[in-house]
Amino acid sequence: MENSELLSEIKRTFKEEINALEAAYQRIDDSYTNAVEIISKANKIVLTGVGKSGLIAKKIAATFSSIGISSVFLHPVEALHGDIGIVQKGDVAILISKSGGTKELVKLVPYLKMQSAQIISIVGNMNSFLAGNSDIVLDGSVKREACPHNLVPTSSTTVALVIGDSLAVAAMKYRNVTIENFARLHPLGQIGRNITVRIKDIMHKGTAMPVIKTGSKILDAILIISEKGLGCVCVTDDNDNFLGLITDGDLRRALQKEIDIRDAMVDSVMTKNPIVCQESAFLGEVLAIMEQRPSQLSVMPVVNSENRLCGVVRIHDIILSGV
Repeated sequence: MENSELLSEIKRTFKEEINALEAAYQRIDDSYTNAVEIISKANKIVLTGVGKSGLIAKKIAATFSSIGISSVFLHPVEALHGDIGIVQKGDVAILISKSGGTKELVKLVPYLKMQSAQIISIVGNMNSFLAGNSDIVLDGSVKREACPHNLVPTSSTTVALVIGDSLAVAAMKYRNVTIENFARLHPLGQIGRNITVRIKDIMHKGTAMPVIKTGSKILDAILIISEKGLGCVCVTDDNDNFLGLITDGDLRRALQKEIDIRDAMVDSVMTKNPIVCQESAFLGEVLAIMEQRPSQLSVMPVVNSENRLCGVVRIHDIILSGV
């Protein structure tokens, strides 16, 4: 098969799934807001499904948990062998099924009701058993799967996933989940650290800081850059006031201009008044400054409120600190 044929098939798949989402978007009604309200007030969210729908259910459960809404995945077969005990009064069960008649879920419904759980179903058949026996039904139907044989769950699972995502995002709005709330649930991730850890906690400082005094020779600056291994050196006056920055890139540009680095002084090569950050800044603030530029910054001097040099931080320090 030619590459052009493969590319055409890939584009067709994208288009098919986009069309399925557009159709689902047009069907949004008050049942969604009703679902968000009971989800937001629930004791716990229990998601279940079989096969590919089960995998989608697991992902949605993880999304709810990540925003502070207690959520678990319950395998429908294991549920009927004792695991139904995890469902309690005040819980909301979300059932995902393309046919709406998946036998494992059909068998599970009466036992969920015995546990006094409210049931939300995401189904592809609005006339199915699950649709008729749920408190809220969300239409996840698709005209056809993106699979060329209309067999492999593709468009249907995409629609179910987006419906789940929409419920989670709306629930965040309903419960007023803030960035700070989200960060507390991700303490070891980059997201959490971006708004809880400050630059002063990870910057290179003291003897690890590459610094040289104004009036020094470029050759001395090169030695310091090599010794400290941060790809830069900061230029200060005798009172540690920050004056400028010399990076590996500055040195390359100096050579391109045919500056004689044997006799040149740091003041003639350094970038004066470069972008700096305060030591009290959060990682996320500085990361945004470094990334959201036509040419990304790889290193940034850290100063205090009086513009005295405190340290140096690299973009790698910020990212690796969240690993």
